[in-house]
Formats: sequence, structure tokens, C-alpha cells
Amino acid sequence: MQVGEAMSTEFPFIGSNATENTTDDLPLFKEYAWDFEQDKFRYDDNGNHILLTGNDALEVWIYKALKTERFDYLAYSWQYGIELKPFIGKVMSVQERYSELKRVITECLMVNPYIKSIDSFDIDQQKHGETALLTIGLTTVYGEVSIHV
Repeated sequence: MQVGEAMSTEFPFIGSNATENTTDDLPLFKEYAWDFEQDKFRYDDNGNHILLTGNDALEVWIYKALKTERFDYLAYSWQYGIELKPFIGKVMSVQERYSELKRVITECLMVNPYIKSIDSFDIDQQKHGETALLTIGLTTVYGEVSIHV
């Protein structure tokens, strides 16, 4: 592969134009199906990977990008993933924490040129503050989509 040559759009999405947000000449986005509850790939009855396209594929990419700590894995571009380690042990108000969380999520997702904008965030704290359910409204090159993480 030559310097500046785009890589495959299959997981993980990386390429020379990862920071540009353009819809010109983008190939159909593809990703392998993911079982979100069991956190593993899904297969058809013959044991083959199921290939998703469009917003369904982007949902898998978003899920995986938000689960992957940025800079921890040499297999991924340094643009891929989210930076959550700086939150560990940091004393912040709830409003500051949510504001910073929105910022790092936006940085994580907007490297994908198939995502045009992040339109809404809804954070619902669960189980006495141990976890949070995040609903993100996005506009992609394929239309609007709502992601639950």
C-alpha cells in the first residue's frame, strides 16, 4: 500500500480521507454484522459472516469505535477510537463530565466521512451512576439514524 492510499472501508474504518466529511465518491459502507448483546460477530446458518451495508454497517462501526480506547492498539489508526482513560480518577461535576463525554464522542465519531453530523445526545444514568445509556442522533450520507449505546 502506498502512502496516502485509502484502505478498505470494512472494520475498522481507516483511510487517507478519514478527517474529511464529504460524500463525493464514497463507496457503499460495509461492515460485518455484530451481536451487540453477546459482543461478538454474527454468522449465517452456514457459518459465514453476515455483511451489512449503509446505516446498519455504520451502527456496528460506531459501537466498535466507542468501545475501543484510542491509541491502545497498534492495529488501528490513531484516529480510531475514543479517549476515556483521562476520565479515570478525575474529579468533575456531573455537568462537566457529560460535556466532556459529548466532546470525546464527537471527536471519535466525526473521523468517519460517512457521518455528516451529530444532531443530538441523550444521556440516561443507570444503576446508581455506574452506567449510562447514551442515545445519539446522527445524520449520515444514508439519512438519519439513532444509535443506543
